[in-house]
Amino acid sequence: MKNKFFIISALILISLSIYLFKSAPERLVDSSIKVGSQFPVRVLFQVVAAENAVARAIYTSDIVGKGKKVGLEYSEKWKNKTLDAGPLPALLLREVSRNIEKSPVPLGLFLGSDFPIASANKFSGSQVEKFNQIRADSNPAFFYSADIKRYVAMFPDYAVSEGCVTCHNDHPDSPKKDWKLHDIMGATTWLYPDETVSLEEIVEAISVVRAAISAAYMMYLEKCKNFQNPPEIGDRWPEEGYFIPNSKAFLAVYEKEASLKTMQILLSNTVIDADNSL
Repeated sequence: MKNKFFIISALILISLSIYLFKSAPERLVDSSIKVGSQFPVRVLFQVVAAENAVARAIYTSDIVGKGKKVGLEYSEKWKNKTLDAGPLPALLLREVSRNIEKSPVPLGLFLGSDFPIASANKFSGSQVEKFNQIRADSNPAFFYSADIKRYVAMFPDYAVSEGCVTCHNDHPDSPKKDWKLHDIMGATTWLYPDETVSLEEIVEAISVVRAAISAAYMMYLEKCKNFQNPPEIGDRWPEEGYFIPNSKAFLAVYEKEASLKTMQILLSNTVIDADNSL
């Protein structure tokens, strides 16, 4: 497992390095971005948030949204063996978070809110004030939380579909019943212990997030195999019928889009200097 992790990390690092040195605009080459370069931790947060957001958007739209139209079901009780259903997008993110926790990288992820269905996901401490500001200006928040000794990044989480709105408004445990489409329902929140990170540490975090997403999606595929009427798992997607893309097909689409966003983030940030921190 460690060898596989190392190989994946190395491949990502090589790909990023080649792109940075051979394809970067001249002004960025001159800024000496190289292996060993240090970045503010907010760059790591922006990268992992973008990687996660791409996977979640694809799953929400192309798997859940289009899957429902062809008869596939998704539920908060998806782990119930008697229920032929997959995880809702927020629950897939929960599995991603759990997988990240198992990794050697000290990266944390959770989806919090001021009106969560699960009380454990309610913001507390300095996160409350920061989230109120996010509601006011819709911008992500980056700060150091002394109570948990972690740097924190909070990215607004929107109600992107009617399904999200209906699910929360109709849920018996929801403390808020009047959510509307495009409301900020919470914040995808990331934690990391260090103020600065190297390019290698960013690459390692990317590797961990991608592995976590892959493992979470594989859990869904394994559940699909046990449905009374299982969808065909292969290269085809729900938009074509009662199909679910296999891990290779899903990850190919995800990694292509995520890699582009990651490149854009790295190329828009220069190496750290004495005044460039979180």
